[in-house]
Amino acid sequence: MASAYDSGQSAGVIVGAELNGLGVARSLAQDRLPVVAVDTRTRAATWCRHVHAHQVKSFVGKIFVDEMIELGKRFDRPPVLILTDEDAVHAVSENRAALSHWYRFRLPADDTVKMLSSKARFHEFAQRHGFPVPRSIVLDKLADIEQLSQLRYPCVLKPDDKRNVLRGEKERAVRVDTLQRARDHAVAMLASPGGIIAQEWIEGPDSNIHFTLFYRGADGNMVSMFTGRKVLSSPPGVGNTAICVAAPEARGTLEPLTRRFAELAGFDGMGSIEYKWDDNYNEFVMVEPTVGRTDWQEEIATLCGVNIPLAAYRHELGLPPPAERLSRLPVAWRATFSDRPPPQLLSERTKIFDGYFRWSDPLPALQHYLVMNPLRRMKRSWKKAIRAPESRQAKA
Repeated sequence: MASAYDSGQSAGVIVGAELNGLGVARSLAQDRLPVVAVDTRTRAATWCRHVHAHQVKSFVGKIFVDEMIELGKRFDRPPVLILTDEDAVHAVSENRAALSHWYRFRLPADDTVKMLSSKARFHEFAQRHGFPVPRSIVLDKLADIEQLSQLRYPCVLKPDDKRNVLRGEKERAVRVDTLQRARDHAVAMLASPGGIIAQEWIEGPDSNIHFTLFYRGADGNMVSMFTGRKVLSSPPGVGNTAICVAAPEARGTLEPLTRRFAELAGFDGMGSIEYKWDDNYNEFVMVEPTVGRTDWQEEIATLCGVNIPLAAYRHELGLPPPAERLSRLPVAWRATFSDRPPPQLLSERTKIFDGYFRWSDPLPALQHYLVMNPLRRMKRSWKKAIRAPESRQAKA
């Protein structure tokens, strides 16, 4: 029996095997493709029945690139590379010449990758080209904190580079209701390397947050595109997508805007842009892009019949796009069983798909719900037990 490395057809190699990568694996599996999921440890997608797991030491720099080249040598033809991890995007972008001999992939120019990964540079680009963005202040050093008085409150503070969040060096996003709280949080966030950006809060619930996912291929061809809407974020207001649905009512506004942005930015390959409907000004505002990788909630598009990872795979191999498999019922994707939609935001007919669990592929859910969640709870309990004596000694 042929393996994923010599199956007679190009494999799909997914870098990052968390929930995002699991959705990509299940999307590629619709075409019965050989799929390899690469990660630094065992995660949800490595338990997927459609996947061959491969472990590397890191997603950063030369170590990652060298290990990916060694992996590439095992295939009888160059596989299509699909990234789901922020660090991996930068490693591949900065070493594209070395990796392009072994893999098929598409990214914007490296400076564009860096521009779209920086909230400050993205904001400056969007303003320069007349795209709607919230009023913002960039803070690189403590002296910049005085500029916070220029904003209207509430506002949200975010690290300029998301990698600082993923490495645990900075908070993901913090909503602050007053200037004093903004100053306090800014001081704390600037204590670690990297700048931050402060943006005026866009009024409206989580269900006002929309996103357009896409893959832009050769010669600027928009290969596949899907517009969705969040129903719930975790934590509310500033967190990851917990539940989302299709948003066909917003396509006519957001997709032309996304196409124009991608054209002006030279935004090729996999990406997305998040928008929020501003209840104060009655317009959509650009929040931030995702560049070079799939998004956390990418699988909602596949569940609704728009399989972006598979369309990207087939495009890079010169194959016709996949046939649409439109759902007859309204569909929602949720990250976990614990996420509950707010009342009246989903139709009673809506079919909800859990990010981890599928009857045809149950092991990722077993790993997540029965192994990883109990381990995380035990780890939190141990930390509390360790901190308790230290706290009592400090009080004494």
